[in-house]
This record gives sequence, C-alpha cells and structure tokens, in this order.
Amino acid sequence: MVAENNTASNFAKDIWQKDNDHFTHPWQMFDTFPQEGSMIIEKAEGCYLIDIKGNRYLDSVGGLWCTNIGQGREEMADAIAEQVRKLAYASPFVDTTTVPAAQLASKLADLAPGSLNHVMYSCGGSTAIDSAYRLIQYYQNCRGLRNKKHIIARDGSYHGSTYVAMSIGGKKADHPPEFDYKRDDIHHISNPNYYRASGFESEAAFLEFLVDEFEQKILDIGADKVAAFFAEPILGAGGVIVPPKGYHQRTHAVCKKHDVLYVSDEVVTAFGRLGHWFASEDVFGITPDIITCAKGLSSGYLPLGATIYSNKIHDVISAQGEGRYFTNGYTYSGHPVCCAAALKNIEIMERENIFENARVVGDYFGEQLKSLVDLPIVGEVRGHRLMQCVEFVANKETREDFPETNDIAKVISDIADVKGLMVRPIGNLNVMSPPLIITKEEVDFIVTTLRASIIEAMESLGLNE
Repeated sequence: MVAENNTASNFAKDIWQKDNDHFTHPWQMFDTFPQEGSMIIEKAEGCYLIDIKGNRYLDSVGGLWCTNIGQGREEMADAIAEQVRKLAYASPFVDTTTVPAAQLASKLADLAPGSLNHVMYSCGGSTAIDSAYRLIQYYQNCRGLRNKKHIIARDGSYHGSTYVAMSIGGKKADHPPEFDYKRDDIHHISNPNYYRASGFESEAAFLEFLVDEFEQKILDIGADKVAAFFAEPILGAGGVIVPPKGYHQRTHAVCKKHDVLYVSDEVVTAFGRLGHWFASEDVFGITPDIITCAKGLSSGYLPLGATIYSNKIHDVISAQGEGRYFTNGYTYSGHPVCCAAALKNIEIMERENIFENARVVGDYFGEQLKSLVDLPIVGEVRGHRLMQCVEFVANKETREDFPETNDIAKVISDIADVKGLMVRPIGNLNVMSPPLIITKEEVDFIVTTLRASIIEAMESLGLNE
C-alpha cells in the first residue's frame, strides 16, 4: 500500500511538473503560476470533479459554463465511439457533408427562433463570433454597402479570445497592453449594470439612458456605416449582468430602425442555462438576426460552436452572383464526431426534460444565494436561474471595491476548494453556473459552503475587526 501511495504521489508530481513546464494556460498568471501550478483534475461524475489526489469537488462552475448534462454519461461515450468507428472525419469544404452535420444543422434550425435556419459550424464560441463577424462583412458587401462595417458592443462584455472576438469584447481586464486589438471599426457603449450605475433615480431611468446612448452612438458613427450590434443576453464573464427589463427589446428596435444586424451571443445562455434552448426569444422576447452558440451545445464533451443566421441574410449572400463563393470555415467545421455528440446531448436534454430542472432548481438557486446578502462584504447577488454571481465590496454603502491586492474572490474560492466546492473567481466576483442536473440538496451545499468560506476569508483578512 505504501508503494502504491508513493507511485501515485510521484505520478501526480510528474504531471504537475510537466504541466508547469510546458502547458501555457488561458489567462495564465506568469508571476504566480511557476510556484502554484495547476490543480490536476483526473475524473468527473455528474456535477463533481475529482482531482489526481482523490479530492472530490462539487463543480458549481460547470466546467466553464458548459457541462450542462453532467459528466461521465456512458451513452455520450458510446455515441462518440460509434461515430469514430463509423467515420472519424470527412472534409466539410464546398460540397461534401456527413450525416451528423446535416442532422444537427436541421435540428438547430428547428430549435432556433424565427427564421434562423442556416448554420455555420466552428470549433467553439470565439470562432463562432469570428464567423459571425465575417458573415456580416460578406452580407453588407453583397448588398453593395461596403462602408457599413462598424460594430457596436458593450463595456464589460466578453465574446471570446480570438483577435476579432476579443476586440469586440469590452472587458478592460481582458485587454492587457501587451496584446493588440482591432479598434478602427469597433465601438463600445455602457455596461448595462444598474448596480454600478450612478446618478439615476431608477432602473427605468437607467434603461432610457442606455437606449438613448446606443441610438446616439449609431447616429454619431453614421447609420450607413454601422453593420451590427453584438450583445450577450446576460453578460457572462463580465459579471453575470442582467440588463434592465426591456433592454433587449428596446435595443433590438433601435437596430431595426437603423438597419443594424442584432447578434445575440448565446455561447453561455443557450442550451438550458436559463431553462430554454435559446434565451433571446424565450427569456428576452427578441428574434435576433444571428445567434452564436457553443458550450452547452455539446455539454463540453467535444469542442463545437455554431453561428445560426436568418433567411434574410442567407437570401442576400446566396443570390447568384458571378463567381461568388464563401471563404469562411475550418478544417473541423461540422466535425462528424462533434456533431454526433451534440445530437446525443440534445436528445438527452429532451428525453430527461432537463430544462424543467434548470428552471425549478435554478429559481431555487437564485433565491438561496440571496440569503448571503446579510454578510458584510456581499454587495449584491445577481443572475438568472443557473447563471449566478456574488459581488464582494469593501463598503456596502459606497459600493467601494476591495483593492486588487486583497484578491478577495480568489481567497474565498481557495477556501471553498478545501471544503469541496468549486466557484469561479473573477476580480471581486464569485461566479457560478452549475450543470443543469444539479439538485436542491446540492444547491444547499453550495450556499452553505460558500457562506462558511466567505466568513473564513473575512477572518483571515481581518475584515471582522
């Protein structure tokens, strides 16, 4: 037994070192990573992750907003293996397709709102956004509107980490000066975060400001130059910001008025996160021109993204033109194994009525988390269903932030790790987006453990004094 333990320990150390030496992680902190390294996750079951040392964690982060049906499902493994044996790959270019790619495109057209009947596949959310951007350029050029290329997005938004996607995103923390960004035709308007807005007597007044600002931005640039508005239904990595009621309907109307395409970035919100296939219509009452999605599309079992767009756009770009062809796509667009995984994932969601659980338990999750507002450093608990955030403040009255040196959210998440709970620290926020199969009992564990972790963090930082 001692020999086995030593072997396991040596293996864990070896993996840790290899990762430390060779794997450059997304958002890696170069000053602390060499000493701290990575937590090595080895197994998963349902809503739980198990590290290489055998420690078990309730994953309230849901991977990265993505493990919607939970991990370790045998039928997902079987569907993937069956497709690999049948056909692992075929080129999707020009005029070749596969059965899963065609079936999934048809299914997505059925599920998407309005006339969004056309699908471009990609490898994830960032490339889905890039494809949307290129589609918009192509569409405007096909219309003969070659100057109508400017994009408007929001401060605090996150749309991915490829060059264009990150440029469209408006999170200042994701724009370090060492990277370059496309700035000539991308513009940002205010974050629709009422908690952080000042000088407004009501949320309704803030909404009026946001809508007026948006329309004025279009007019300042020139409506003949503005091509599209990119918006997450709920800002995700920007802090789970739910816009004021009516925001999306009002901004959608402004887009229609000025011939601006509305791009709904549903990489996080689609496939059940808010209790519906897509949030744009079912939750916020709009039918966008383009929807981008990924994550829950395959529940993280394999990488897959999709850009779903309207008949209106397709009719323009597919109209016969001399030598016209569409040079956007990827080697793995519509990868048959990924599409087979997505089809099985959707089948499971439908068969098990998982969205009903997301609605019922999601509402319970939000209600229970709000009990944390009695704690001195909890400024706000916000979100919708299985997309929630706790914001920490140094002063509740002034809403003053903690200094970055406190790293309060990370301190809390580290303590929660030891207690068997994973939450995601982003600045002064703890963000949660658990699998859609989560139970009320597991919600109770999250809330109880997070409360204990916040209290312990306050004590360790001397915030009770």
